[in-house]
Order: sequence, then structure tokens, then C-alpha cells
Amino acid sequence: MATQTPTDASTTPIGPTTLAELKELAGRYPQARSALLPMLHLVQSVQGRVTSEGIETCARLLDLTEAEVSAVATFYTMYKRRPMGTHHVGVCTNTLCAVMGGDEIFERLCGHLDIGNDETTADGAITLERVECNAACDFAPVVMVNWEFFDQQTPESAIDLVERLRAGEGVASPRGAQITSWREAERVLAGFEDGRADEGPAAGEASLAGLRIARERGWQAPPFAEDSGTGRGDESKQEAAAEADTGRAETETIVEESPADVEGGADDD
Repeated sequence: MATQTPTDASTTPIGPTTLAELKELAGRYPQARSALLPMLHLVQSVQGRVTSEGIETCARLLDLTEAEVSAVATFYTMYKRRPMGTHHVGVCTNTLCAVMGGDEIFERLCGHLDIGNDETTADGAITLERVECNAACDFAPVVMVNWEFFDQQTPESAIDLVERLRAGEGVASPRGAQITSWREAERVLAGFEDGRADEGPAAGEASLAGLRIARERGWQAPPFAEDSGTGRGDESKQEAAAEADTGRAETETIVEESPADVEGGADDD
């Protein structure tokens, strides 16, 4: 049965501390409106979703209309308009993950938690979402908890994962990161570090397999300036890029003559 979280966003107004942090974010950018995305993450970290109050506050600080802020908040799926649970569990059901079992994982979690897509458990612990792509196809099927990867999951391991989260146990991603709450993760996305950036590896074993094999076999890419038979060994990256751009522009502006043009058939007279 789906429900709102016990700590509903309406009970957590934007106070002076959050307002000061929103202003700080706006001041980090040459154009203040560029801060809208992290500001919305900060609103979520405090209120558990993007609220009407949050939209009005961001609009006022950035000299935008509320419609402009709402357009952004409803375009990106990371911004939520419903109260979120303590943990956000996203199950990838895009092509490869679906083939490898993502669809089954999602269906089993729905049945186990008694909720559907984008709904929250009655105890407010878990919000479940079907995610299009977690960008980790080499670890399919993948589940994310508060944007941390849980690779090569099964229905059984996913059910065990959500039960441990509901029980308040300490849970770590297979890649090493300790799982915090969704709101804490949102604060980090807003741009406020939690001192845990180096927790766990930056990439998983499958992603690093090619690099490992290359090192074992002594493979490496030739230096850019090396002359590979083109006679252009001293050419700089900037020169090459400039020439590539120019060449592309020249080829794209060539207009081929049609037989009609050659025979005068295209003459307006």
C-alpha cells in the first residue's frame, strides 16, 4: 500500500539556514540562474521533494518566473513532486538490464513491498522507481539506492537489500560507498560535500577490465605528436582541431550541381 512519508515536506519549511545556502549556490555561478539545478536538489534534501514553496523561493532568488522553475523541475526525473521515502530504490529495466532480469527484479520488489512504480511503502522507508538506464550496462542487472550502484542483482538479493534498508542496517554498495539517506545524497548533489567522496572505487571491475589487460600486455596508445606516416608529427592538438572544424565546414557548404542546374532547368525565368 503506497503512502506519503511520515515526515511530509509540508512540515519542513525553508528556514534561514537553507535560504542562506540557496543564495550561496546562486553566487557560485557567473549567471545566477545556472544554479537552479543544484538549488532544486538542496530543496529536496530539506523538504523531501520539490515543493511549491521551493519553486517560489528559487524563482525569487534567481529572478525567474515560477513557471520557468516548474518547467525544469518537471523535465528532469531526479526531481520529485511527491514526498520521497528514506531511501530511493531505482531498478533499471532498459534493454540489457531487462534481458538480464531487471523486469523480474522490479516485479518481485513491487509484490514484496506492496507498491507500484514511483510509490512509497507504508512505513516511509522505500520509494521504488522503474529507471530507464543506470548507465552501468556491463554490470546488468543494476539497482541503485540513493544513486549508488548495486551491480549484478537478482530478485533475491534485491529483496534482501530493501529489507536491510527498512531495518536500518548499515548497507554498503558493492563498489564500497556506504549508503546514506536519499535526502543526504541530495545535499551532496546540491554541491555540499559530506567528506565521503573517496569512499569505494571510482569504477567497477568490468569497466576496468580493458585497462587491466592493456597494462598486463604492455599496450599503450601512441603519443599524439608521434608521426604515424602522415608527415604531421609536429602538429598540435589545437591545429588539428581547427583544421578538422574548417574541413567539415567546407564540405558541408559545397552545393552539388544537379542536371537541371547544368542544363538551365533551375532558371527562374
